[in-house]
Amino acid sequence: MAKKKLGLEDLGGFVFSTNDDFDESEYTEDGADEPLSPGDQRLEAHFSNKGRGGKTVTIIKGYQGPEDDLIALGKMLKKKCGVGGSTKDGEIIIQGDHRDKVMQILKKEGYNVKRVGG
Repeated sequence: MAKKKLGLEDLGGFVFSTNDDFDESEYTEDGADEPLSPGDQRLEAHFSNKGRGGKTVTIIKGYQGPEDDLIALGKMLKKKCGVGGSTKDGEIIIQGDHRDKVMQILKKEGYNVKRVGG
């Protein structure tokens, strides 16, 4: 079995430098912290019951932006659907199969959402 050669991406973007005149602004992206507008987001509405003891859930994936905004969006969806759920690992989990309702709410908010699976 051949050994895999490690590259810079395997270091997680962490690079050591002994150069005292190093200017990191050359290598950082300006505006990377700005969240995408809802119209630029590509969300996916999934249905799942795996690993949950047969209980069904709706999972919203693909959100790009600050964690606080994701939590607020999840809270709003749970409230409008009248169910519980959680927000973790960049996903919104809504209890029950509410894909159609969630998609309708997200489209009204200006998000591009796509139904994935069954």
